[in-house]
Amino acid sequence: MNKRIIIILGIAALLITLGMSKLFSNKEKNAAKLYIHDSNAQVLVSIDKAQNHTFENALSFLGTLEPSRQNTISSDASGKIIRLDVKEGDRLTTGQVIAKVDDELLRLQLENAEISLEGLKNDDARNSNLAKENVITGVQVEKTKLAIRSAETQIKQIKRQIKNTTITAPFSGVITKKLIELGSIVGPGTPLLEVTDISSLKLTVSVPERDILKFKIGQEVSVFVDVHKEKSFSGRATLISVKADATHNFKVEITVQNSSSDPLMAGMYGSVKFKNQSSITALSIPRKALVGSTKHPKVYLAINGKSVLKSFSPGTSDNDFVEVVSGITSTDLIIVKGQINLQNNTNISITGK
Repeated sequence: MNKRIIIILGIAALLITLGMSKLFSNKEKNAAKLYIHDSNAQVLVSIDKAQNHTFENALSFLGTLEPSRQNTISSDASGKIIRLDVKEGDRLTTGQVIAKVDDELLRLQLENAEISLEGLKNDDARNSNLAKENVITGVQVEKTKLAIRSAETQIKQIKRQIKNTTITAPFSGVITKKLIELGSIVGPGTPLLEVTDISSLKLTVSVPERDILKFKIGQEVSVFVDVHKEKSFSGRATLISVKADATHNFKVEITVQNSSSDPLMAGMYGSVKFKNQSSITALSIPRKALVGSTKHPKVYLAINGKSVLKSFSPGTSDNDFVEVVSGITSTDLIIVKGQINLQNNTNISITGK
């Protein structure tokens, strides 16, 4: 019996040893196939320096198009969503029904309140006749009339609650987010949908102090969007900031009407242009060096064999150059090619200008 146990234990130990050996072998094979990025590898880049560039008499300022209105629609009622007629990407019109919250209990409450009101009105009619005959006092009549007013107020409240169970679009737009599903339980304030209106868009640009007085509220300007090449859109200045930021730039908001033939979308890069009496020569960098958004533009600098992400304050621009108001000097080495492969503090190898 003891020999049998020893043989079984020996076989089990052998199987475990073979299994572990196979496991480690497979692990080594998989590790050999796995690609591991070499953080010390150098990325080839091209560089250039900021230089003085003359912007002709058409001033241009960069910005990003934003929707004229964007709002999250919330529920005013509590209960289960029993109807949901829309999905992401659907276009809505003002007042269109979006969803319906279960209102069965509220309708039963309304029916009960209306029955109570009817009884109170009957009591009031009888009490009025009895009061004429001095059978009851005027106080009893007054209590009945007050009860009627209270019941009428309660009915109005219930009807308002029932109305709130039908959720409608507050303005025309496109559903850009759907946050609920059919059957979801919601309460007052629960976000349901995000609706975005791009019938008109806002182009917000930063304007240097020296140029801000060239803008006036209501002024018409030409707006250009990268995806539509040389197509010009009519814009109007609708907001001019009365306070500059830390870099002495002022925010100017341009409203642009959308076009069905050449549609604009929120998030597109755009620029506002208008005629100026004289050209401007200023320190500038190649536009192709830009990374990030036009609201917060950045570039990569080459410093001691590393890529360093640097923010700067932009001014006017044209198709090829962007003015530097602050943040970059003429001695900085700006990476103009290869940025797609870069992160902050990546090892780089410079291939030339």
